[in-house]
Amino acid sequence: MKSPNLSKTTGQLDFDYTCEQKAQQLNDQCRCIAIDKDALRANLVKQGNARLYQMLVEDRPHLFADVAVFVCDTIIEKQRHLIAAIEKVIALPSYQEHVLAYSPHSATFIPKAHGVFLGYDFHLTPTGSQLIEINTNAGGALLNALLIQSKKTIHTELTTHKTADPEAAFIAMFHNEWQLERGQQPLRSIAIVDENPDSQYLLPEFILFQTLFERHNINAVVCDPSALIYRDNAVWHGNLRIDLIYNRLTDFGFDEPAQQALRAAYLANAVVVTPHPRAHALYADKRNLAILTNRNLLQELGVECDTINTLLAGIAPTICVDKNDAETLWAKRKQLFFKPNKGYGSKAVYRGDKLTKRVFSEILHSDYVAQTLVPPSERHLPSTTLKFDLRLYTYGEQILLASSRLYQGQTTNFRTVGGGFAQVVIIATV
Repeated sequence: MKSPNLSKTTGQLDFDYTCEQKAQQLNDQCRCIAIDKDALRANLVKQGNARLYQMLVEDRPHLFADVAVFVCDTIIEKQRHLIAAIEKVIALPSYQEHVLAYSPHSATFIPKAHGVFLGYDFHLTPTGSQLIEINTNAGGALLNALLIQSKKTIHTELTTHKTADPEAAFIAMFHNEWQLERGQQPLRSIAIVDENPDSQYLLPEFILFQTLFERHNINAVVCDPSALIYRDNAVWHGNLRIDLIYNRLTDFGFDEPAQQALRAAYLANAVVVTPHPRAHALYADKRNLAILTNRNLLQELGVECDTINTLLAGIAPTICVDKNDAETLWAKRKQLFFKPNKGYGSKAVYRGDKLTKRVFSEILHSDYVAQTLVPPSERHLPSTTLKFDLRLYTYGEQILLASSRLYQGQTTNFRTVGGGFAQVVIIATV
């Protein structure tokens, strides 16, 4: 059978073949520009955020990729099944007791809110996808929603997937978090909180969230946690009483001195916080992946056999680094990826084949996991080849949005020419 190719005249695939082959060929050959920058500018002007165009496109030229990434719908469905399996395990009291034993004290407080914007990060392989990370304050969802609104229509002959309105789903999610905690009281105010937000690379997204909330009659501020005051059993930003905190901090347990007022208010249930320390402890501590890929331990925790098989098939095998295993870990380092237990993004992560003896020694005496290396897929462009991952933003078991990040180097970044967040086109199985 001859190799399928894109038609030079129509840009469409020349003949029928499997969904996976379609996605692979498009990632190899499609050069279609996926983002309409004029539409992006018009959309921001319509929202009253004209200055954001400069922040997004000119000040951050590698935030959005020009091209799309193509994924077969069967991959998304298998990932949905995996997420449901993970939720089953996390709901078990035995699992919660196990992970809370190594979690910060703030995680023992049990809020009713679930936690907004879980991020499941996958690498795609010839035999399927592998989950490499779960994040509880995954950034980029609203930026990717903006990308969808500003997309060009490409290869509609290959997909029947209709993208729902992600912004409506986001607002519904925040209202649900509020109602879980406060019932039918009106949600009047939200603080979008991160350390020194004006210096954050994703500041434009904070501003977009502020605008989104205000369009839905919710007062919103973007601020550093130091701008919040806890008094009279309430959290205040100036004269504005804050109902809910959209937490973008990377101090996941509120352990640092700057977060003590926020911590006290959270533990006193004086404000709704989402995502919260317990969500990070249950989902995103990297040691949890070592539990979710350990058959014997899962059996001890009472996990059903079918669920265990789903987890082991869909998650990159992970172990906790033990200095007593130094010789074995060093010998196998080229097949491993090392991540700090409470890390985020690409901070202090190392491919084993790039390790020096000095860094390896530091890892052994720190809190790390070692994960089986799963190389990312590739997106071929005329002058270069970029790596990509696939991220699913979720709320509970609901998939809110699929996105991708194109990059070069050891880990995802926003410094790659042609890289950044990319539209995901889901190819329909015929």
